[in-house]
Amino acid sequence: MRCPYCNSDNVRVIDTREIKNGFEIRRRRECLSCGARFTTYERIEEKPILVIKKNGEREQFDREKIVRGIMRACQKRPVSAEDIERIVDRVEKEIFESGKREVKTIFIGEIIMEELRKLDKVAYVRFASVYRDFRDIEEFEKELNKLKKI
Repeated sequence: MRCPYCNSDNVRVIDTREIKNGFEIRRRRECLSCGARFTTYERIEEKPILVIKKNGEREQFDREKIVRGIMRACQKRPVSAEDIERIVDRVEKEIFESGKREVKTIFIGEIIMEELRKLDKVAYVRFASVYRDFRDIEEFEKELNKLKKI
């Protein structure tokens, strides 16, 4: 490991912690040359997961794309960054536990909607309106009525 400040490879680990239920390790390191401290993360190398889109195209799973979509739905809502990270962590966990190399967007979207419904109903409706591609006000009303019954 090289120091990001002075590029020296004379670095030592000063603290190690498991995070994300043991699937990731956080290490605090100190450069013995310049004294700077920095954090590194280690994850298990995973084979890429492909997402099958509605039109049949396949693309590599992109955690940040999911974060951006949830953030748009939660804009100006009382939803924390930690809440969003927790939702994305759940999506990743469900995908990896499924054991599949390819998953459909519907699988991902349903997990996100379930989590948003529990967290913030306005964010849920925003996400659902884009995800389900509401064509008119009647489709929107149907979704709101389902939400009222819950």
